[in-house]
Amino acid sequence: MEITQKLKKNKNIFYSLFLILISISVNQYYGYIGILPIDSFLIFNSGYDFLNGQYPFKDYWTIKEPFIDFLQAVFFKIFGVSWFTYVLHASVFNCLITVSTFFILTNFSLKPELSFFYSTCVAILTYPSAGTPFSDHHTLILCLISLYIFFLAIKSGNKFLWIFIPIILGLSFLSKQAPTVYITFIITVISLIYFIALKKKECFYFALLGFFIFIFSFLSILYSAEINFEDFLIQYILFPQSLGATRLDWIFPLEFQRIVLRFKIHYFSIGLIIYILIKDFIFKKYKINFSEKLIFTSLILTCFFFIIHQLMTINAIFIFCLIPIFFGFSHIISLNYLKNKLINYFLIFFTLASSVYYFYNYIHTRTFMDLKDIEMKNSVDGSKIDKRLSGIKWITVFYPNDPNKEIKNLKFAINHLNKDTEKKMLITDYQFISVFQNQYDFSVTRFWYDFHGYPSIDNKYFSYWKKFVFKKLKENEINLIYVLKPLHGEEKPLENLFNNCLRKDMISDTLYRIDIKNCNL
Repeated sequence: MEITQKLKKNKNIFYSLFLILISISVNQYYGYIGILPIDSFLIFNSGYDFLNGQYPFKDYWTIKEPFIDFLQAVFFKIFGVSWFTYVLHASVFNCLITVSTFFILTNFSLKPELSFFYSTCVAILTYPSAGTPFSDHHTLILCLISLYIFFLAIKSGNKFLWIFIPIILGLSFLSKQAPTVYITFIITVISLIYFIALKKKECFYFALLGFFIFIFSFLSILYSAEINFEDFLIQYILFPQSLGATRLDWIFPLEFQRIVLRFKIHYFSIGLIIYILIKDFIFKKYKINFSEKLIFTSLILTCFFFIIHQLMTINAIFIFCLIPIFFGFSHIISLNYLKNKLINYFLIFFTLASSVYYFYNYIHTRTFMDLKDIEMKNSVDGSKIDKRLSGIKWITVFYPNDPNKEIKNLKFAINHLNKDTEKKMLITDYQFISVFQNQYDFSVTRFWYDFHGYPSIDNKYFSYWKKFVFKKLKENEINLIYVLKPLHGEEKPLENLFNNCLRKDMISDTLYRIDIKNCNL
């Protein structure tokens, strides 16, 4: 018996090490292929700012992922500021979700070989779609890990595990507000049912302790960084809520193609779970215990809520990895209750087929980077911009046929900005340029994306944002604004902020300078 357990343990270690290698390697490879400037470099820039003492909500307006920015600053601190370090950050998180999926599946008695198979599919479908740190991917991973701990806490009866669930969900919320709020709602409701129905008072107290640990730690960090709580509240919670309300219009009307056909494999992956739960509820056939019913229900709800979030984000391809996870749990249910080998083979087949399909049609083609129909052979090495970008196969949707021209424009802009020693603010979708400047760019908002990055003029928080911008311009003694195209929104923020007091000087076809000395801030 001891020999068998030892062999099983050694096998699990071997599979885990192999999964670490696969998950890191595949993301490191795809993290170097193609660029979508505004998304690819968002955290690269803010992580660098964080490293140099520029904090979100305080020094610049942001509605995005402070926790991920902090993590990127840590990675830069340890490994140096480079594209390698940037991609490594995403690769580590790809490794976390891959290995944790293997661990949870084996813990629920799925054979190591099968757990390895499903986890490998997770490895190729999770972070490689972006390759670089991104809010949707981070929060998906953290939500899933919190869900895994939730399953283990119920299954094992370990009261101590409940402490970690609200902490990880809190970090997920600081990575992206939605879908964390959806998953938090699911876990909270089902946890309360579990606590009340089974009289698990101590588990409730441990969960409450984890919640207070997170809140106390977070407020302490805000205080130590001198970040005003009101700034955090408006920028990260209230203003995004005003955007989220409008995004509901993107879901409705409920189009069959968007709601059903687009996510058919996701629905199918939880179909077996739904079937067994319904049959047990009506016919009492399988005699599923109460704890397992709660776990199965949370899986179903997680699937549907992530689909809702996917519909709201529209362009973010990041939930394909849920398919092998749900199929893996369906396999466990099939083994425990149906005991039908044919069904098990079908689960493996559909997992493999869908994983291959989504990998080659979305990840390998760099759909996330808007590079699906672009010839990668036209790409050039990122070292032409700076050695810290070495290894990138540089090509963007802006210059798909002539990346050398784009790089020439970027190098010209960097050189010109470095020669101009006057304090200035930079407006651009190429946020990484600030890393290569001799001085901080003093951008007052994280990214200049109308309707999303900052309040539009018809948004109720526009006046608050305007005050914030003017305050920062005064504090930093900014009289010059540089604009580097191409840019989402172009001059909209400037038009909304200033009233015909701007003096514009063209430096090149893509770079121009704006003098705001005569503007009344």
